[in-house]
Amino acid sequence: MERQKIMENVACNLCGSNDSRIIHKSKYNKVMNEQELIEKFRSSGDETLIDQVVKCNKCGLMYINPRISPDLIFRGYSGGEDPNFVSQAKGRELTFARCFKQIEKYKRKGKILDVGTAGGSFLAVAKRKGWDVYGCELNKWLCNWAKKNYDIDVKQGDIFKQKYKDNFFDVVTLWDVIEHTPDPMAVLKECNRILKPNGLIIVNYPDIGSSIARVMGSKWIFLLSVHLYYFTPKTIKKALRKSNFAVLKIKPHFQSLALGYLIFRMKAYSKLLHNLGKAFVKLTGTKEMQMPYWLGQTLVIAKKR
Repeated sequence: MERQKIMENVACNLCGSNDSRIIHKSKYNKVMNEQELIEKFRSSGDETLIDQVVKCNKCGLMYINPRISPDLIFRGYSGGEDPNFVSQAKGRELTFARCFKQIEKYKRKGKILDVGTAGGSFLAVAKRKGWDVYGCELNKWLCNWAKKNYDIDVKQGDIFKQKYKDNFFDVVTLWDVIEHTPDPMAVLKECNRILKPNGLIIVNYPDIGSSIARVMGSKWIFLLSVHLYYFTPKTIKKALRKSNFAVLKIKPHFQSLALGYLIFRMKAYSKLLHNLGKAFVKLTGTKEMQMPYWLGQTLVIAKKR
């Protein structure tokens, strides 16, 4: 199947406008078949951006347009295995343990839902801290991994499939999720529906307006084909306000991953640095050393109005 036959044009998800300008031109060098396209969509998806990114002239939201249809995106995320992603569970647990220092400034305990929870590392940390944990995840293999490794029951499917009750959760989290969703506004509004009054939503996203993104330009590591939307503090605040949230805090978000894994991910951007890094970790035995890093990741805490 030719690419253009499975593509769709979309309006701005934030304001509905079709008036936009091209920010990054597409780099398609071949006609990809359907299977090649959907295989990009997985938790550890790291294919550098080849799709066209546009910026809404009305509200400033940036997004991939045209893009493949949502049903194919969901097929990509739902199938297959992702050992690369779960190999970094230790670093993610360290990251999330630090995040709770921020969350628990506003909420001490209660029911917490992690949307797109992948292998469940966030929920594992929350469970240890005494929270009542819930999670949903598209990928069946990752759901099973969470059960086997954390003894946490993660429901397969997106947030809409679960049909959670109104006003049920104290906190809903979306860690590196909102930029992957075909309809971010629908997801945020659903989060608002299922949160208790004054409940919290935690959103982590890569900020395309950050200083590091501007310096790296087209080499910014979060310019990926799996990222359908590119937010800035201005547009994420607009999206949250429009979904009936009040923003409480927005700050840089530092994550931890093994040094060897970070060097592995570097290969797509610089083979020289990748090879030098491989030699360094082999010589020093630091492949598994956990490294905090920041390349534009941003954390937002908001309250249901």
